[in-house]
Amino acid sequence: MMRHLALVFWLPALVAGTALAQTASMADKDPYIWLEEKDGAKQLAWVKQENARTLARLESDPRYRTYYDEAFAIAAATDRIPMPEQTNGRILNFWRDVDHPQGVWRWTTHSNYLGASPKWTTLLDLDALSKAEGKKWVWKGATCLQPDERLCLVQLSEGGEDAVELREFDLATGKFVEGGFRLPKSKQGASWVDRDSLLVSRDWGEGTLTASSYPFVVKLVKRGQALDQAREVFRGEPGDQLGTYARTLADASGNRLIVIERRNTFFGGEKFFWTPAGSHKLCVPARTFATGLVGGRVIFETSDTWADIPADAVAWAPLAEMSGGKITPRILFAPTARQAVQGVATTKDHVLVSYTDNVRGRLASFSATGDGWRERTLPVPENMSVAIASSTERSNEAYVAINGFATPTALAAVDATTTTAPLTVKSLPARFDATGVKVEQFEATSTDGTKVPYFVVLPRGAKLDGTLPTLMTAYGGFELARLPTYLGATGKIWTERGGAFVLANIRGGGEFGPKWHDAGRKTKRQVIYDDFAAVARDLFSRRVTSAKKLGIYGGSNGGLLMGVELTQHPELWNAVTIQVPLLDMVRYERIAAGASWVDEYGSVSVPEECAFLEKISPYRNLKREVVYPEPYIWTTTKDDRVGPQHARKFAARMKEYGLPYLFYEDTAGGHSGDADIAQGARLQALQMVYFSRRLIGTAQ
Repeated sequence: MMRHLALVFWLPALVAGTALAQTASMADKDPYIWLEEKDGAKQLAWVKQENARTLARLESDPRYRTYYDEAFAIAAATDRIPMPEQTNGRILNFWRDVDHPQGVWRWTTHSNYLGASPKWTTLLDLDALSKAEGKKWVWKGATCLQPDERLCLVQLSEGGEDAVELREFDLATGKFVEGGFRLPKSKQGASWVDRDSLLVSRDWGEGTLTASSYPFVVKLVKRGQALDQAREVFRGEPGDQLGTYARTLADASGNRLIVIERRNTFFGGEKFFWTPAGSHKLCVPARTFATGLVGGRVIFETSDTWADIPADAVAWAPLAEMSGGKITPRILFAPTARQAVQGVATTKDHVLVSYTDNVRGRLASFSATGDGWRERTLPVPENMSVAIASSTERSNEAYVAINGFATPTALAAVDATTTTAPLTVKSLPARFDATGVKVEQFEATSTDGTKVPYFVVLPRGAKLDGTLPTLMTAYGGFELARLPTYLGATGKIWTERGGAFVLANIRGGGEFGPKWHDAGRKTKRQVIYDDFAAVARDLFSRRVTSAKKLGIYGGSNGGLLMGVELTQHPELWNAVTIQVPLLDMVRYERIAAGASWVDEYGSVSVPEECAFLEKISPYRNLKREVVYPEPYIWTTTKDDRVGPQHARKFAARMKEYGLPYLFYEDTAGGHSGDADIAQGARLQALQMVYFSRRLIGTAQ
């Protein structure tokens, strides 16, 4: 018996070792591994040379300056909606404009905020701070100690990296706390225990980060204490994908819950109830998370079936059950087959749930009644997306953002205690002329018969004769839904000039909950790429556009999507923009935070998954003899999540094969290209010039 058990454990190890050996062999044959050294002098010289070639072409186009000015004006406009954050009995907001390109953190009163021209008081000026300290600080948010919400941990990123520095800030004085908490740069998280204590996950030294550079050791840090004196309270494992972090939930009744989440996979893991006396494991499914606390009831979101609770539901359980570890979940909200939860937020004594119904926004409020909940449906406009923008445990008032492709964003106030429709309190002025613009929703049939919805935005006077210059995008991964969003600069630069826009709601995303996502995970991923191609063919059959007039774009996982579509279906598009992408899927686990995404893509250590990754990897599947549309590939040097290495290697391989391409690497901005408003405008203008040249023609 023991001999058979030994064989069972030995065989998988042998197979995995063989797969890794094959991968190492592939790496040995890869002539562009040298480009994986992100900040080396030789590598940056290569980037500089490539940038010069691309910028000479795109910036010399007479449309570039016009596009840049239009994108910059929209990004910097002072009549934008200052999105609210209800904190400390005030409205807080982070704001960028021409005078503050990196931004200011500021506050006003609730009553003042509702006025046409709120009077703001600056808390923190990032431009001034950057100048004083000689660093380009990028805002990454703040976490405040409840219930008074006076002391906050501000997250500052140098150049836009995911790694941040944490500093304690006093909202009452408007200053950093002298001698207060200050945690040096790291990929890290911190949660308040009390005024003088934090639970911190960070780089504590050798052996405390996962292979994907996330922290898995949690320590209790006391005020005034050196970091090397902090006491360890929990330890995950080096092989965990996303690390380990603490979260503190609180409600208006003074209840508190501290949960430590060990993310051994990207989408889930173990949860532990923590008190200063110790911790114990909570019996919940891997993809179930505590997201709120109301009146002593813990609110959970789940992507797994949990007892009688279906996947993608919102559930609850009494706080008292957390101390025992065994939890009996009760249902709060369960979506239908064509619905999906998009957001959950708590107020003083209500729960707000935003969800989609066939990719159209819906909103509901729930109040506790005995051993259950009373649901109130809040009317919202049709054919729009609805996102919860802000809520607070101090009141039952919240704010939601309402969006449509051609309808400017509106911010509405919600009274969670009623069934009254949200009251619009601020509206974004129109950024492009939407007169005559039509928004329609269609379905394409994918290779396996699945119906895939997509939206089409048609410009004024559009003729369905197959000649419309069209931009199409999608994401297709990580259970993230792509919903209707005001087109803004895209509307101004593209739609107003007669171009169509398409958003494809392909599998892999969260448009129809976890089942829509799970349908395209790991080796099932080809359906995602088939869905996208099916939408393109459906556009052709409806005579919206043609391959010659169709351009596609996507970023991050969407950049991988674009790379696959370029290599699998070069005949379907005439322009492809590949943004901050993954492209070398054989080595992705060894680049930046790649090892954290094994739960999404699979691993080369598993033979079946390795074979599939080789099959779809854009970098590995470029062919010398194939005619590809010239792609535009862009990335950023400061990206410490996906990394610029994928884009660099893909461009180098195209150059080796004599294939046409454009490559640009911005030196700041991180994964989201958000260093300042000028960078965003520049990236938008470059991309739109590329699309105009490919789909419309050179400027006259």
